[in-house]
Amino acid sequence: MTTAYEALAKKLVARAKKRGAAQAEAFVEIGRESSVRVRDGEIEDLTQATSKGVGLRVVAQQRLGFIYTSDFDPTGMDTFVDRALQLAQAAAPNPLNGLPTRAALKGDTIVGALYDHEVANLSPEWKIRAALEMEKAGKAFDSRVRTFDSVGAGESVGEVHLASSEGASGSYEGTYAFLYAVPVASQGDQLQTSYWVDYKRFLKDLDSPQAIGQEAARRAVRMLGAKKVKSQKVPVIFDPMMAASFVGSIAGAANGDAVFKKSSFFAPLLGKTIAPRTVTVVDDGRLEKGLGTAPFDGEGVPTRRTPLIEEGTLKAFLYDTFTARKAKTQTTGNASRGYRSMPHIGTHNLYLEPGTQPPEEIIREVKNGFYVTAMLGHGANMVTGEYSRGANGLWVENGELSQPVQEVTVAGHMLEMLKNIDAIGSDLTFRGSTGAPTIRFAELTISGE
Repeated sequence: MTTAYEALAKKLVARAKKRGAAQAEAFVEIGRESSVRVRDGEIEDLTQATSKGVGLRVVAQQRLGFIYTSDFDPTGMDTFVDRALQLAQAAAPNPLNGLPTRAALKGDTIVGALYDHEVANLSPEWKIRAALEMEKAGKAFDSRVRTFDSVGAGESVGEVHLASSEGASGSYEGTYAFLYAVPVASQGDQLQTSYWVDYKRFLKDLDSPQAIGQEAARRAVRMLGAKKVKSQKVPVIFDPMMAASFVGSIAGAANGDAVFKKSSFFAPLLGKTIAPRTVTVVDDGRLEKGLGTAPFDGEGVPTRRTPLIEEGTLKAFLYDTFTARKAKTQTTGNASRGYRSMPHIGTHNLYLEPGTQPPEEIIREVKNGFYVTAMLGHGANMVTGEYSRGANGLWVENGELSQPVQEVTVAGHMLEMLKNIDAIGSDLTFRGSTGAPTIRFAELTISGE
């Protein structure tokens, strides 16, 4: 990491204080990402993008000013600070404006290694070879995989430096590598596409290109011949990717600002039982090697493990400092941001804790039902809790996956869906910063023919 960026953050805070700010905070972000895409054995594009910038937040007489720049020229820093203060002077006062308190900034910030030199030094040749291997493996898996919409590999390297007048001071750097494949399978006049992907902070933890290509192809080929089914109510199983999407909707309902505004169906339910005891949903900013792991959040508050639902009981909502003040509570260390943005509520590593049942057993227990592998549409209405999404997948007959199904809608109410979770798999899977195992709902409405 570059100590000059840490020094820059501290200098900006000191300058803002000297020029009249009651509080000041500087957030510096440096990043680099490179990737390769291939098509039909040839390189389609090879890209590399770098970014750097600093955001400055100042509070003066309860008025808030925020500004950002990617110009680190020292001669312009005084003007940059003055502009932030001018913006504050033009803003309306709000007694809730302010940075995290010194007490909120205290805590353990040791989260383990997040940076992999192997990822940071990946060569273009490695990425080209990995992408070509995925494409080759996918086509070799089944002759009906004729082409790929997209297939690629890449990495991201970044660092963050933060300083504030209230005592926040810290830096960290992180990496991740990624592989993705989007094949197209064809049979007669029908085309089916699917995808598979992996993101990991450390190269040694990343799935092999062959495994990604083959799994993507398997998921596309098994959908050939898909058709609608009749509308009915049946047990519905979400594979881990779709279960993770459902868990993301739970976090959306647990957004503290939405709860405060009473625009979340979770608002009146804190402390109430909303799911079976087997259901525990956690946001953990300290998960080992997690893509969302960081020593502190976007305001310098140490990250932590926050159970949203614990053994079926709604235990917590997520807050940054401003929304916590509105709700007269404490921040949960969930301020998310880039240098261009003010802090807002976000998640770190969000997941549903796994159960003990193998996914094969969960399927085997269903006589007639639907196994969902892909979904379309926005999903849940956070105000009402209504859930409705287009879905594709496989029908379950007598405990076995059978015919492919497409163009149906899965619908229910989030609270009823939570209560109706009657099986949780042992296969907790992360393909990003949100993870889940296989889950089964005792009954949902399928709208088809």
